[in-house]
Amino acid sequence: MKRKQEQTFTINKEKVANSHKITVLKSDFQSSHKIAVLTSDPQSIIWHRLDLLNDFKKAGHDVLIVCPGNDSWEKIFSKYGFRYKYINLKRNGINPFTDIRTYFDYIKILKEEKPDKVFSYQAKAVAYGCWAASKCGISEVYALLSGLGTILRNGRKTKKQSLLFFVLKQLYIKAFNCSKVVIFQNDDDRKKMLNMTSMSLEKTAMTNGSGVDIDVFKEKPLPPTPAFLFIGRLVRDKGLCEYLEACKIIKSKYENIRCLLVGPFDTNPSAINMTELKPYIDDNVIEYVSEQKDVKPFISQCSTYILPSYHEGTPRSVLQAMAMGRAIITTDAPGCRETVVDGENGFLVSVRNVDAIVEKMELLINNPKLNRQMGKKSRICAEEKYDVRKVNRVIFETMGLNYEAKIA
Repeated sequence: MKRKQEQTFTINKEKVANSHKITVLKSDFQSSHKIAVLTSDPQSIIWHRLDLLNDFKKAGHDVLIVCPGNDSWEKIFSKYGFRYKYINLKRNGINPFTDIRTYFDYIKILKEEKPDKVFSYQAKAVAYGCWAASKCGISEVYALLSGLGTILRNGRKTKKQSLLFFVLKQLYIKAFNCSKVVIFQNDDDRKKMLNMTSMSLEKTAMTNGSGVDIDVFKEKPLPPTPAFLFIGRLVRDKGLCEYLEACKIIKSKYENIRCLLVGPFDTNPSAINMTELKPYIDDNVIEYVSEQKDVKPFISQCSTYILPSYHEGTPRSVLQAMAMGRAIITTDAPGCRETVVDGENGFLVSVRNVDAIVEKMELLINNPKLNRQMGKKSRICAEEKYDVRKVNRVIFETMGLNYEAKIA
């Protein structure tokens, strides 16, 4: 019998520890597949995965989104050519009976739809979706971990957090056993999960975040007056409190400096509320704008982008700011440290260090030429490393899909 011709590709295009190869059969590159995309939050499709799903669609694949939501999401997704199935899933809930129902709802939907491949991301969608897909006999299951979250990252835990850690760890072990490949966005997360689970290195892949469309997020001139910006969900783990306190100190020294904050309130346990935010608004420390569909106008208004997060997969907002030519101040933390070469396109500061953030803000306020130089280097890094086309190609190849079939 004639052997199938093989094609080998490198999953991690960048130089990272333990880079490796996976073998894909050319016969696996079929012209069309039904791909079920599982997530815990419909908004995350628009924020983080739209470029990837559009590429799936352009390549001729049938895209089915399975997530919580309402009728309006069906209309939104249909405009992009995606189908939508509702599932009862509570992203931040801890009710075991609700989660069990979610698991069986996944089984029901996947049995009805019979997808060829499942692409799952976000904690509960990975934990229950990959398990359910395997139960339905689907072998092409791919899990993406875009970050490990508070429970898995925190060192010191309450009794409740310790219990959640144990449960989540067991669910991830099960999900990884049911997955063909588990995709990570930074090597810190990969190493931690390899240590926590029985998964082998050969079962993992790496991408440079979710990428950024460098043709949409174009380089823009800096504003005449220094301005700082934070974009993200209003949760403590994003370093929001440190950003607010740093802005308070800066504004006491430099009245004309602008400090912008863009993002929605959240149901995460570490979220802050309007009562906590209001004093900073009333004292003119920050200019607050709620969630925006298009963040480009706000990035255009800033000279430096700040994200003092405690941990990330790879922060999409940082990539967008880099593509638009902004210097970056972020933390020397998993997912964040990959985006900045300290002293080149920005600065890395230690987690929860307000004074370090203030020091770098002042340095850039008083050195506009350095700010511009760092912004230029950010744009170059976005083009060379984080171009969404390069990132999506890796995901396509990991899933045994032919990226060349995508309509440019």
